[in-house]
Amino acid sequence: CPPCGEKQMRVVGWRRVASTLSPSPPAPQSQAGGDAARWARMYEVVRRRGLVLPNSEVYGGLASALDFGPLGAQLKKNLRDRWWRDFVERRRNCMGLESSVLMNRAVWEAAGHLSSFTDPLVECKLCHARFRADHLEQGSGGQGYMCPCPQKNTDFSEPKEFNMLFQTRYGCTEDSPMIPLRPETAQGIFTQFPAIVRNHRPRLPFGVGQVGKSFRNEISPGHMLFRMREFEQMELEFFCKPEEATHWYQYWVQESLQWLLDLGIPSEMLRCEEAVGEEAAHYAACSTDIEFLFSFGWGELWGIANRTDFDLRAHMLASGKDFSMRELQESGSTHTLPYCIEPALGLDRLMLALLSATYTEEEVLSADGQPTTRSLFRLPVDLAPIQMAVLPLSKKEPLVSIADSFADRLCSQIRCEVDVTQSIGKRYRRQDEVGTPFCVTVDFETPHDGCVTIRYRDSMFQVRMPMDQVVDIVSDSNATLWDFQGPQSTECSTG
Repeated sequence: CPPCGEKQMRVVGWRRVASTLSPSPPAPQSQAGGDAARWARMYEVVRRRGLVLPNSEVYGGLASALDFGPLGAQLKKNLRDRWWRDFVERRRNCMGLESSVLMNRAVWEAAGHLSSFTDPLVECKLCHARFRADHLEQGSGGQGYMCPCPQKNTDFSEPKEFNMLFQTRYGCTEDSPMIPLRPETAQGIFTQFPAIVRNHRPRLPFGVGQVGKSFRNEISPGHMLFRMREFEQMELEFFCKPEEATHWYQYWVQESLQWLLDLGIPSEMLRCEEAVGEEAAHYAACSTDIEFLFSFGWGELWGIANRTDFDLRAHMLASGKDFSMRELQESGSTHTLPYCIEPALGLDRLMLALLSATYTEEEVLSADGQPTTRSLFRLPVDLAPIQMAVLPLSKKEPLVSIADSFADRLCSQIRCEVDVTQSIGKRYRRQDEVGTPFCVTVDFETPHDGCVTIRYRDSMFQVRMPMDQVVDIVSDSNATLWDFQGPQSTECSTG
């Protein structure tokens, strides 16, 4: 192990798994978001605790394909539900849609994806590895291409455009047509625009949100959840009058940024980069990327684009159908082809950003008074996969039965689990590493006085209270009473 100089066999296994999680790990000097060793430790916690797992690992894995374990799946669901609540359910002028992954090939031809959905590809003439030209140039500081292979080769092929659409055969015969897997969820909303207007009679402005899987045959996937070939998007297509597009574009940039701040992501880890004219995508007049300071540097987290009427007009011309809206005015009715403002967020990237922003390492005192390092994710209470862990101090009865019964009462209100394995100190550490805000210890006095000890993750402050009060306070959606303040307590490893 180069960092510590020790010979450890377990490192070999870790490197094999890490290469599956991140097929193209960045060099240590590129760690703009912090030192390489710290981020490696965070990725190890994520893998070891089963938040993110290599896909089909028993067969050697599949590069850039990742699975989410029970806790990772719950965290994704919590983020997905938060976005849907804030961008769809709680907005009177927004509604939801779920469209198919497979769509008529004509959709992608009209939208320009068959011809324009490309990235520049270059190939190292020495090792024949292929890379996105713009990413390779950024990694070398704009000084041309340099292969990350040991030879540091600088001789590359000329860039050529590579179409990132995945194709699949649609039918049961060899001559069945090939159609793309969708590279974005937005086109499902655009093609259903006439039906939405006809069935729901919305007034401008209004939005249509969608969450779903998308697929892009990325040239150089990597950085764990940051760039994958199969990923999940949360997109809102917000339709407005053309003359109001600038206002709504600025509104959604600020609204999206504030949503991330409210999620608990520090402002110093976020920045906005605007692209105008030729710098923007082929469908957008202008766009703003909200970037996050990942372990490898700044990377796009959320894109807000003014798509103008590009998509609606393209589908109207290609299909021959009317995509305009009839608007009533004092002078009479007019037909308007709305502009579209699109805030598009990757759920997987959001999860990686949240984990990166909340990951903490701190020095604490162990039970014997010796300094030790604890790792934790300071996840918000409503987003944590496990909100409370119930820990019987011993496996002996009646403590386990009391813990099970108490957890049964809690699970109808919050996400909880019972953890009975290893010492209480090790269980605290285990729950810290998955972001569990509260741990409740059922001790030998509980059968007599009905009280338990509750411990807050961030401060490790502990207080003893009746079990009924725990249920009442934890069910408080704001959880303000749990923001314990006070001196750090030395944790006991009794049991």
